[in-house]
Amino acid sequence: MTPPLPFTVERATAMSRTAGVVGVVLAVLAASLPFWGESSWMREFVEIACYFIFAMMWNLLAGYGGMVSIGQQAFFGFGGYVMLMLGNFAGLNPFVAIPLGALAAGLIAVPVSFVAFRLSGGYFAIGTWVIAEVFRLSFANVSAVGGGSGTSLTALRGIDKATRESTTYWMALACVVAAIALVYLFLRSKRGLALLAIRDNEVAAESQGIPVARMKLAVYVVAAFGAGLAGALYFVGNLRISPDAAFSVNWTAFAIFMVVIGGIGRIEGPLVGALIFWALNKFLSDYGTWYLLGLGLLAIVVTIFFKQGLWGYAQQRWGWSLFPTQRRLAVHDAPVPKRSMPLRRPTDLELHPHAKHQ
Repeated sequence: MTPPLPFTVERATAMSRTAGVVGVVLAVLAASLPFWGESSWMREFVEIACYFIFAMMWNLLAGYGGMVSIGQQAFFGFGGYVMLMLGNFAGLNPFVAIPLGALAAGLIAVPVSFVAFRLSGGYFAIGTWVIAEVFRLSFANVSAVGGGSGTSLTALRGIDKATRESTTYWMALACVVAAIALVYLFLRSKRGLALLAIRDNEVAAESQGIPVARMKLAVYVVAAFGAGLAGALYFVGNLRISPDAAFSVNWTAFAIFMVVIGGIGRIEGPLVGALIFWALNKFLSDYGTWYLLGLGLLAIVVTIFFKQGLWGYAQQRWGWSLFPTQRRLAVHDAPVPKRSMPLRRPTDLELHPHAKHQ
């Protein structure tokens, strides 16, 4: 009989199992919000959900893939415009057009990558920003979609407000759950390990047989798909789109803020950052420039004293992990086998205890 191994490979923790149960309960409770909550709550959730999905995709691209982009708003706006054109001109239901807009953003990312991947490092970041500006100027010169002033989503006129808001909310909730689940499962797979290897050292990863170019393209397309999904969802809730709003660099700036505050390279990072961003936006946005100054000061404090983000600090100090992706080796104490006492020859004194008295 083969003895049991003195170690096991663990993928989950007690905290992650508890977080999974709590997450399911919260998702079910959130799904019932349209039946008892206010419409303003649903609108706020849709907005922060779009920010979170966009930040999650940026974290996948930069935090795990090592491709720092400041032009992901190109796909955000493209997904929103495709959704609007399918709804206004093709007569398609805008809620059905949301995933189609995301798919279009993922497809357009393939030819865009041929240009972007010719650059690296800081040049890649600036190049993606230039690409986003090309998208903005292109749509600003299309009169069919309102040109520079934008246009409204007229395809939802036949749907009453309550149905529109609840459907948008449910789609936002489904997209948030799907984004977390898919990114988590991807990072736990072999492809996730390959992506981390590429981020750390492309040359070493390629020497180990990892298809670096194909993997980077796949992650870039997935991040563009997610950004387009967030854009289409956002402008369904906003009911109006314009080039300056759709392709604003503020989308990427806020996504970077959320990821850096929460913790780059961690699934929990965008979650924590999105909640902090929502709280600051909710209670401090009325203070104008002081609000933006506060965001900048908070980012500076976190980057100086918490270099790995707030969740990264908590994980390093207390071992917190809601979505563990690493493999941990748990060593068990092996049972000590019983050893029999060696046989020895008895002495003459033991055989004849009274011999010395004679």
